[in-house]
Amino acid sequence: MNLADRKNAFVQVGKILSHFTENKEWESHSCGLTKEEYENFNTLILKSKVHNGWFTEDNVRKSIEGISLMLEEEKLNKWIEAYDFSNSPNKKVGVIMAGNIPLVGFHDALCVLISGNTLLAKLSSEDAILFPAVMEILITIEPRFKEKIQFVQKLEGFDAVIATGSDNSARYFESYFGKYPNIIRKNRTSVAVFNGNETEAELKNFADDVFLYFGKGCRNVTKLYLPIGFDLDKIFGSFFKYKEIITHNKYANNYDYNKAIYLMNQIELIENGFVLLKEDESLHSPLSVLNYQFYKDENELESLLNKENESIQCIVGKNHIPFGKAQKPEVWEYADNVDTMEFLLSLK
Repeated sequence: MNLADRKNAFVQVGKILSHFTENKEWESHSCGLTKEEYENFNTLILKSKVHNGWFTEDNVRKSIEGISLMLEEEKLNKWIEAYDFSNSPNKKVGVIMAGNIPLVGFHDALCVLISGNTLLAKLSSEDAILFPAVMEILITIEPRFKEKIQFVQKLEGFDAVIATGSDNSARYFESYFGKYPNIIRKNRTSVAVFNGNETEAELKNFADDVFLYFGKGCRNVTKLYLPIGFDLDKIFGSFFKYKEIITHNKYANNYDYNKAIYLMNQIELIENGFVLLKEDESLHSPLSVLNYQFYKDENELESLLNKENESIQCIVGKNHIPFGKAQKPEVWEYADNVDTMEFLLSLK
C-alpha cells in the first residue's frame, strides 16, 4: 500500500462513520455497508453502554462524529502535506490505549497506520468493543490493512511505543519502555480563560467543553480563569442545556459524594444542582466539580498559565481554542503537543 491507498481507505471510513452520528436505520448500500454490517455496528454502539456505563449512546455518537469530521479528505490532505513520507518506516508500534472516552485511541492508530507502520493495539478494558469494529470497517475497505493491525494482550516484539495513562502508570511505562523510542503521556487537563466580554453564544458553546463525555477527557475543562469581578451566574446560565446530566447514575454519585465531602469540611461552594464551582488554584478537579481562580490582569494570567504549561492539554477562550471546540480536535492537533506523526516517521 502506498500513502494514497492508506489515506483513501481512511477517507472512506470517515464517510461510513458519518452515517452513525444519529440512530438511523439502514437505507441502502450507498452508506458503504450491507444492511447486516450496518445493523451490527449500530448494535455495538448500544452495547457499549452495557460494557461501560459512561459510554452513553449520545457520547459514543459524538465521538464517531468527531472522527468522521477528522477523516474528511481535504483535512487529511492538509495534514499529510506537512510531512515527508518518502522513507516511511515499517516498524511495529505498540499503542497502549486509554478508555476514559469512546474511541480515544483512534488518533494514535490513525497516525501509526497512515505512516506505514504496523499497529500493535493494547485496548483498555473500558473501551474494548468499538475500536476493533472501526478497524474491521477499515479492513473491509482495504484488506491489506489486515496484516498491519494486531490486537494484543501484552506488548511484545515492538519497535516503539505510544502509551497513555495516569501519572502513576506513566512511571511504570517509563521504566518498562524507556529504552525504546516512545511517547508516554501523563495526566493532563484543560482550562478556560475568560475576559468578561464573552457572548451568550460563546458561553453556551463552552458548556460542551465542560460536560461532553461527562468531563472525563483530558480535553475537558476542569479549571476556569476569570477576571476579578466576573459574574459567575453567566457560567451557570450557559450550563442549563446539560441539566439532565444529573440523571446519569454514575455522574450523580460523583456529584453527591463531592458535595457531601466539601460541606462536611465547610468548603465554600457555588452549585446549581448538577455541577459544583469551587475557588481553587488546582488545575485538576473531581468529576462534577469545576475549579475557578480570579486574575487581576493579562500579565498575571499569562504567568499563571505558563506555570502550569506542562499540565495543560489545551486552553479554551478568545485567542485560544474557540469555545465549544475543546473536544473536537483537528487531525493535526496532537495530545501533549507532541507531534505523533513526526515521531513515527523518524523511526529507524
